[in-house]
Amino acid sequence: MNSNSIANHFARMGARFRTVQPEPTRFRQRTLDYTLDLAHDKRGQIFELRGETDRLAGLDVQVLQCGKAERHLLLLVKTGETKDRFLCGHDEREWFVAAIPGNASNIVQAKLALQPPGVRHAAIQAGLGPRERIRRHNRAFLRQGEWFFVPAPGLHVDSRLILKNEPIRRGAGKPHMVAEVFRSGGESILICHKHPNGVSETEYKKILANTPGAGRWGWERRVRNAGVFARGAVKHRDHATLTLHDWHQVLMNTESSTRQMANVAFID
Repeated sequence: MNSNSIANHFARMGARFRTVQPEPTRFRQRTLDYTLDLAHDKRGQIFELRGETDRLAGLDVQVLQCGKAERHLLLLVKTGETKDRFLCGHDEREWFVAAIPGNASNIVQAKLALQPPGVRHAAIQAGLGPRERIRRHNRAFLRQGEWFFVPAPGLHVDSRLILKNEPIRRGAGKPHMVAEVFRSGGESILICHKHPNGVSETEYKKILANTPGAGRWGWERRVRNAGVFARGAVKHRDHATLTLHDWHQVLMNTESSTRQMANVAFID
């Protein structure tokens, strides 16, 4: 791996990149060959490829495409027979890393791969071309970060079922606050800082029975994998406020279907 060459590609889109050998307490899973993430230093955000020196040396890392104007880069990381793709770039106010499913070979394909079936169907119905489909706002859907909002015309919701100022989040990520939310179906779970992806009622009771002090972990009830609909303002500190004048179905991007993001859950 030529880290200097990779860093030059990141610099072309206005970003910084470095490789880091993490301290044992920081490395999330010692069994991983590497992690790709964003860190902060005195100069701001920086992309980091972290791993033990011998493991990083065994990686084949390639930049498949770098878009200077749009500030996006598609990275391929090979470990043996495994090929992981990551879209690195800038979205509104912050840099991001997104794990990409499939075999995308360019930035447009990577962005399209992040769209779930409901979004792709809406784009086809609206007759959008590939370039239109990757815009944040078009006539088929709106997007804020990892969340897509697809119009749900004709949806009528009992006012008693509308939740006000509700968070939607993926795992331990920063929540997007939605003015009005209606959910249908799904699995009731409990979350806390130690279990951000949630546990079932049965698992929750086992944790309380077997772990002293677990009852003080600040548990909250949530619904996972529900049909979620939103209306009104959608706010997040990394993004411009989005206003939904009518009900929209809320859909998460496809990162959770990738091998490296398999532990991500839809929690609202």
